[in-house]
Amino acid sequence: MRDLKDLVDVARHAAARAATHLRGLEPPAPTDWTEKARHDFVTEADRAAERLVAETLTASVPGSTVVGEELTPDGPRAGEIVWIVDPLDGTTNFLHRYPQYAVSVACVVRGALGVGVVHDVARDIVYWAASGHGAWQGERRLRVSGVGEPRHALVGTGFPFKELPALRRYLDQFAAVMGAASGIRRAGSAALDLADLAAGRFDAFWELVLAPWDVAAGVVLVREAGGVVTTLEGEPDVLRHGSIVAGNPRMHAWLMELLNKS
Repeated sequence: MRDLKDLVDVARHAAARAATHLRGLEPPAPTDWTEKARHDFVTEADRAAERLVAETLTASVPGSTVVGEELTPDGPRAGEIVWIVDPLDGTTNFLHRYPQYAVSVACVVRGALGVGVVHDVARDIVYWAASGHGAWQGERRLRVSGVGEPRHALVGTGFPFKELPALRRYLDQFAAVMGAASGIRRAGSAALDLADLAAGRFDAFWELVLAPWDVAAGVVLVREAGGVVTTLEGEPDVLRHGSIVAGNPRMHAWLMELLNKS
């Protein structure tokens, strides 16, 4: 089995290749967008970025497999080394030139989530983490915030824009969090939201409907920065389509209780 730090280097290289490619592109016109589902767009930019990432990963680690949002969402998840890739997290932001989108690459090693890399494309900032090695922004170690009072907390979130039937429940939760916290932010890239949580810029985060590739890398960042990540039901396995609640330990416990009461 490859050393986790070696896998981090591979993931960083793959994400950097895709980020460089994306920075060199002019966002396509709306006539060239494909709507996979309501409000869920994809373009050749996403697909090309995923091809670059997948080619780099599998060439560097022969025998590994890739589960990617655009090209291989149903790829095999069993194996010694499985990469979970979102080649462009925040596609709508990219299409509108809103500078909040990222390349997200995670690695599951023998069934355990062990490596996460989030490359902020617009700012060219790299976040990385590996189990037992901490979470880092470049060479600066990351720690979740020490905020312990909800009234001081800044909370990140994402709207259930793909599954509107969940909106009523979400709005009740939103109202409860808004009434208790100092503020809520929604920027449109879960990977970068989790990186912000790991860096202490957010104190907590929740979203009701996310895919594994949206969160896998960010989960490693948060956990290695001292945070807690679970589903809304409190389960630690978040590599599926569903909810996520994250935060520093005190804010995670507070947010879980508040959301489940709302």
